[in-house]
Amino acid sequence: MRARFRTRGGTVKTKEQNVSGLLLRRCALGLALSLSSSAFAEPARVIILRHAEKLNKHELCEIGSRRAEAMAGQFLGKGAAQSLFASGEKPAAILAVTIHSLETISPTAQSWELPAVVYSVLPSDDRDLKDVELNRRTREAVQDALTDPRYAGKTIVMSWEHKHIADAKLEAKFPDEQVTLRQLLHLDEFADAPKDWPDGNYDYFWIVDFTPGKPTPTGFRMVRESFKAPYDNLPANDWDAPEPRHIDGGCKK
Repeated sequence: MRARFRTRGGTVKTKEQNVSGLLLRRCALGLALSLSSSAFAEPARVIILRHAEKLNKHELCEIGSRRAEAMAGQFLGKGAAQSLFASGEKPAAILAVTIHSLETISPTAQSWELPAVVYSVLPSDDRDLKDVELNRRTREAVQDALTDPRYAGKTIVMSWEHKHIADAKLEAKFPDEQVTLRQLLHLDEFADAPKDWPDGNYDYFWIVDFTPGKPTPTGFRMVRESFKAPYDNLPANDWDAPEPRHIDGGCKK
């Protein structure tokens, strides 16, 4: 006869079911311990860029589309002439957050035959509501970037909205939250990390380096996009310097 055990809820389980439940709990405990051990699975590098120039809520303008192609061909794509990756390295992940940031990074992702991981936030006329959603998705993306064991010791690319990269006013608007990549990646530890990403700058990468075993970054630098032909006529202004060509070219800031 099978031994039977009565649970607190009044249901009846066989001995075999009880043993099976114990094994499942042990497996769950092992998974929890595995996840906790990956809490410091930081990447070696995070490359951050702002979405390219846009035409409207749903698409890039001509300059923005050409910039997306140029970034893939010269800096980020497979076989790029001035690759930001080490020799023989490929990105472990390519992350995006809005339609514009996805459009910007798509030529790069396609060159590597990699999917873009999208923390999707759709266009909205409600600026406050969109900010709240971008805040949440930005936190989720950074959490994954810094803890996913698939990215440990590797390079990931984040194509993002510039105000959620760095914006002092946005940070002040949400004083009880971390809402920008600058905050979430602890870039305030670097004196040369700007507190704002200017509206008129589309031509820089932020490169954040990590040392294994250290959850906070150990290096930060800015790299300007200086394109060669056939993309050498793209706007490439200094940081926080005015650049009217994207407006003159029919793009919306």
